[in-house]
Amino acid sequence: MVNKSSEWLLCPVCGNKTRLQIRADTELKNFPLYCPKCKQVSIINAKDMQITIIKKTESNLIMPELSICDCSRTIPYLT
Repeated sequence: MVNKSSEWLLCPVCGNKTRLQIRADTELKNFPLYCPKCKQVSIINAKDMQITIIKKTESNLIMPELSICDCSRTIPYLT
């Protein structure tokens, strides 16, 4: 088995670790990278462990489900 190193993706806004790791063979195109700390979404490209930032946006503009909770829905318990 080939040992492939991986690195954490860092938020381009605040510099903290996100919840994703990439390996040397990972390729991403127009990927929405969400940072749980600053709650920002950045559109990135990744190839050969090089990250290119396409656009920085607020999370509610690109992924509204991350910032809006519909707490009025109820989920019945299974008995």
